Amino acid sequence: MYLKIYFNDKPLFLCDVIDDNIAPYTHHDDAVLIDELSPQAVNSMLHEMALPKVHAGIFLHPDLPTLKAAFWKKFTIVQAAGGLVFNSRNEILVINRRNKWDLPKGKLDDGETLPECALREVQEETGVEGLQLNDLLITTYHTYHERGKFILKENYWYRMNSNTVQELLPQAEEGITEVRWVPVSGIKSLMENTFPSIREVLSAAALE
Repeated sequence: MYLKIYFNDKPLFLCDVIDDNIAPYTHHDDAVLIDELSPQAVNSMLHEMALPKVHAGIFLHPDLPTLKAAFWKKFTIVQAAGGLVFNSRNEILVINRRNKWDLPKGKLDDGETLPECALREVQEETGVEGLQLNDLLITTYHTYHERGKFILKENYWYRMNSNTVQELLPQAEEGITEVRWVPVSGIKSLMENTFPSIREVLSAAALE
């Protein structure tokens, strides 16, 4: 098993075995492999992932929960949830946020469950109504800096459906400039201008 954390566009794999998904990276000169767990080793990997010459990292340890806990200690954890929304015409709901195509999502509020957060954020960011929540597709992870803190965001993605027809309303205060329904057949080309974690969501739904 493994967890994949994105540092901008760079993947860091936390794994208990090197499987077929990770193996190709072990042959890349621009990838870093560490297989001994210690605070110094974790700090070293985080330092390496910040270097321009490094494009991927692999941290191998037989106890994945212990490895995860060691990395999570280094970050402020932020949980968020969002949706991959389909309509009856087999179209997907997408947004454009700061000149990148994206899927609607947002941070968890106090006292809120992740499914509640996903439904609320999709409705707020797009104006879509009549949402039906289905299965949890995937959890993605990415890091960023905010006010001097190292943030690790856990995004929980749910498959959803909406069969209502109404005007879509982009949430301007969240930097969203466009909301649209895109045919499944056209989602791959549109999402060439997106984030790698969004491609993970599409892949989990067998759309990438």
